[in-house]
Amino acid sequence: MNAEKRRKIFERLRQADPNPTTELNYRSPFELLIAVILSAQATDKSVNKATGQLFQLADTPEKMLALGEEGLKKVIRHIGLYNSKAKNIIQTCRILIEKHHGEVPRTRVELEALPGVGRKTANVVLNTAFGEETIAVDTHIFRVANRTRLAPGKTPLAVEKKLLKVVPKPFRRHAHHWLILLGRYTCVARKPRCGACLIEDLCEYPNKTRD
Repeated sequence: MNAEKRRKIFERLRQADPNPTTELNYRSPFELLIAVILSAQATDKSVNKATGQLFQLADTPEKMLALGEEGLKKVIRHIGLYNSKAKNIIQTCRILIEKHHGEVPRTRVELEALPGVGRKTANVVLNTAFGEETIAVDTHIFRVANRTRLAPGKTPLAVEKKLLKVVPKPFRRHAHHWLILLGRYTCVARKPRCGACLIEDLCEYPNKTRD
């Protein structure tokens, strides 16, 4: 895919949604961090249902630590992998208090040092909470980047590096959210809704569907 096509793709995505954001509910970098940890192998809808209650009880590392692992499990028990997530979140809160004065760190190295936080989670926090030009490649972005030929790659990291190279700078801040939403609602896994896609004529997917 050439540079002109890529620019047109993001121009259309921006026109349709000038200020995209995550569908996870949060009010602070800490709440976003916890929500993203919980979202691994879970839907945003299920996470929002749990955090609606959780953040009323514990919206700071101190309160979360006071809630404890067992107390946390009771609130998030309907989310997949809740046992390991509860353990990681409590450990993360302890580290935030002991090493970061209760604040969410703003560097990738410090974020990835937290239990339950990998590169994708760190990228989401850096982008959504702190405005960094990062792209967290989840299954949706990986599929869209490869299917459209926007930034093909064999691994999420390869796709991330390619996107950071080819996405024009004016669009890099929001590219993460635009591509996730495109993959979640239009360029879906089993049968992409090509006829309803606003970038269909720019996409290089050879097996487009019209119905």
